[in-house]
Amino acid sequence: MPVSNDAPTHALKADSFGRILLVQGPEGPFVRRDLGATPLWLRLPAWWLARREARALKHIHGMADVPQLLDWNGRHLDRSFMAGDAMYQRPPRGDVAWFRAARRLLQQLHRRGVAHNDLAKEANWLVTEDGRPALIDFQLAVIGDPRSRWMCLLAREDLRHLLKHKRMYCRASLTPVEKRVLKRTSWVRDLWFATGKPVYRFVTRRILHWEDNEGQGPKP
Repeated sequence: MPVSNDAPTHALKADSFGRILLVQGPEGPFVRRDLGATPLWLRLPAWWLARREARALKHIHGMADVPQLLDWNGRHLDRSFMAGDAMYQRPPRGDVAWFRAARRLLQQLHRRGVAHNDLAKEANWLVTEDGRPALIDFQLAVIGDPRSRWMCLLAREDLRHLLKHKRMYCRASLTPVEKRVLKRTSWVRDLWFATGKPVYRFVTRRILHWEDNEGQGPKP
């Protein structure tokens, strides 16, 4: 989507992997992930993550309540704007209908062969202006055969993360089956906590100086 350099922009977020901008284009607002401000030593992983997100969004093009890919040129990733608030900004407390809709949204995503893979972060769940759930930030998404064991495992992890949010905000409505799903952790989760998460915390907190509770927003 070609946009002139003097198009009105508003910074939504900035970190070591680039800036997230709200851009006012000729056809309305859209969101741009700008890699231009990324430090040289992080440009390759930032490009890889943006490319991964572009592939996932292209794969689920036309699906409701997810961003639509507008353009990816190796420096900018443009996606459609969805008006709403992050889950931590507008928690769906006691909203059984919201969590039912969120589960249906996950099912649609998984049937299309995509696992989000980063749904522990409340910032990646939106509560739209009319109260629907929506998903953003597909940088870690995985594409594959939805019937494969690997994709089924990742889909289950996506569901577990949703149910953890439901336990936080709508505990009374958890079903017996959902409680069993929460108790059964996978080897992927155990491996991540034993190896990947300590590295993630060291890099993000000691090197990149992130203090946002892994995307959940500031806590009191």
